[in-house]
Amino acid sequence: MSGVSAPRVAWGRSDLMELRRLSIHGHEIGFRTAGDGPVVVLVHGMAGSSVTWRHVMPALAKRFTVITPDLLGHGASAKPRAEYSVSAHANVLRDLLAALGHQRATLVGQSFGGGVVMQLAYQFPDRCERLVLVSSGGLGREVNALLRTLSLPGAEHVLALLCSPPLRDAGSRVTEWLGRAGVRAAPALEEIWRSWASLAERDARRAFFRTLRAVVDQRGQTVSAVDRLYLTARVPTLIVWGARDSLIPVSHAAAAHKTIAGSRLEIFDGAGHFPHCEAPERFADTLVDFIESTEPAEVSEQYWRELLLGGTSKNAPPLAHAHGGLGPREQSAQSGANRPVLD
Repeated sequence: MSGVSAPRVAWGRSDLMELRRLSIHGHEIGFRTAGDGPVVVLVHGMAGSSVTWRHVMPALAKRFTVITPDLLGHGASAKPRAEYSVSAHANVLRDLLAALGHQRATLVGQSFGGGVVMQLAYQFPDRCERLVLVSSGGLGREVNALLRTLSLPGAEHVLALLCSPPLRDAGSRVTEWLGRAGVRAAPALEEIWRSWASLAERDARRAFFRTLRAVVDQRGQTVSAVDRLYLTARVPTLIVWGARDSLIPVSHAAAAHKTIAGSRLEIFDGAGHFPHCEAPERFADTLVDFIESTEPAEVSEQYWRELLLGGTSKNAPPLAHAHGGLGPREQSAQSGANRPVLD
């Protein structure tokens, strides 16, 4: 790609944030990894990349082994004519972790990435130690009108014009000029710009539309995890949302918190769809506290079977033990433990 495609990235500990590549099923997958300790996987949203975690990865790498993949069709990963459903992404992530020698992890997903990690936890419950949903998709129908419009037939032709290299490069030059003048865009605007700029390439746009149309149509989100949230009853779960999220409403966070027994809910006042970029220090502190104050989930096949049949395993650990103790928010949510779906 010629020209400047996005604002320059400053990782801080850049020696630890080097982009790496690994071939999975014949497709190159880009990822970054750093640190040592329990494994934490950070999964970006639609049209994003591992770069979105640049503000929090150095702090997290002081305590954990952090892995930030580029989903297939995104960032530095291959962009084949392939399936881009949440299930397909979950399969690739499972195989990437296995190839790296990691069997279990705390799974963190933002926006579309939240849907991917929920699917990964559902398909492979033995791989998930904890679940962290950040402004997550898959928790309700409502979604920004722009995404609903882009799901319509023919939208790819309009986006090709809006994301043309001349417009992208002109925008990049303006961004650089403002940067030299001491004017910096807000973190949320930087993320939106980075996503838009990434779609200047035809293959990236094709992957974007396949990904988008797998989960969104003109009426809203079409893929929902709501009917399966009861399965997370023994998985420590943290929900993080920006109070000013204009892409996915914060009401989805409250509803999911009410349904997921023992879950923790953190609403970031003043933040939008990218709380990990808009309030990185608070986000890192919240995530560290959550991981260090909870025990990793241990889900047996017997317990999983009884959950699916609507029962409760007698051998499952008490909820307070599984979550390292219940705080006030978790106690308030426990009353919804036996409800299988949202009202």
